[in-house]
Amino acid sequence: MRLEARKYLFDIERAAGLVAQFTAGKEFADYEQEDMLRSAVERQFEVIGEALAQLSKLDSVLTSRITGYRRI
Repeated sequence: MRLEARKYLFDIERAAGLVAQFTAGKEFADYEQEDMLRSAVERQFEVIGEALAQLSKLDSVLTSRITGYRRI
């Protein structure tokens, strides 16, 4: 696997971890009401989406193994 592809996978893993951290102990109502929480979570999904888009250009076989990656 190319180094650049690994970097995108690292970005995805890190962003997903941050989403988990930000939302730990929170309810959906908290997400709806807290602008900062919502912005932080949405930003990490943007990071994940962009990393997946770039990764798919580098290694379409790898991204095809990520279930539902086009829906993120």
